[in-house]
Amino acid sequence: MNLPRILFLSIIAFAGFASHAQTVTELRKFQVTEAKQAVAVDEKHFYVINNSTISKYGKHDGKLIATWDGSKEGIKHLNSGVVIKGKLYCANSNYPEIPMASSVEIFDVNAMKHVDTHSFGIAQHGSLTWIDQKDGFWWIGFAHYAGKDASEGRDVRWTSLVKYDMEWRQLEAWVFPKNLIDLFTPKSNSGGSWGGNDILYCTGHDREEIYALKIPKSGYTLEYVGTLPSPIQGQGIAIDHTVKDKVLLYGINRAANTVTISEIR
Repeated sequence: MNLPRILFLSIIAFAGFASHAQTVTELRKFQVTEAKQAVAVDEKHFYVINNSTISKYGKHDGKLIATWDGSKEGIKHLNSGVVIKGKLYCANSNYPEIPMASSVEIFDVNAMKHVDTHSFGIAQHGSLTWIDQKDGFWWIGFAHYAGKDASEGRDVRWTSLVKYDMEWRQLEAWVFPKNLIDLFTPKSNSGGSWGGNDILYCTGHDREEIYALKIPKSGYTLEYVGTLPSPIQGQGIAIDHTVKDKVLLYGINRAANTVTISEIR
């Protein structure tokens, strides 16, 4: 193969990569004292999730409407959540306890009451950090950690995405690519939400970045699409699926105690 041919192929490959490039543009932010773990969103409200509490805010004015406190019910570490048809499904774990145990806690967002639960017990995949629904399936992120938070000799490499049917029966699972494992360490994958074009957006624990991924055509490792610098600091995120013509991302900035609305273009 001659040099011009190699150069031509390199240009084509670069153009293909560039066509997938995306940016995250901050549109608005709200000051919320308890913005430490995650945010979920529906048509009229956003929900700030913080360990044992969930606070409901008006989407357009940022005013507090209601708060649920689960500390007396033994809820210690809600990680993130997603609102589907009037119900908020929250990822719940016993982090940093060992062995890792997890559940999905379910809330009626209109009444702001806890209405149901699904327990994974000592989950084989690790600590449940995020949950989403797409194409009639549950997609759940399970984390593993390094150092003092490691479990049974495992580390961040054991972090995975698991697909379940609507009855919580496991169907498939994938691991994260090495470059993201390196970025997650010593913490792990903290958030995830499906966007358009079958892109899965994920976050780590504190980096101001969002990672775009796809389900691979073969194999067991998620396909890395790219890294998007963002105004949030990892943790739980949510794509606003009530807005059809844009990809609006809700996230938090722990240091500034803000909920941020951004557009992924």
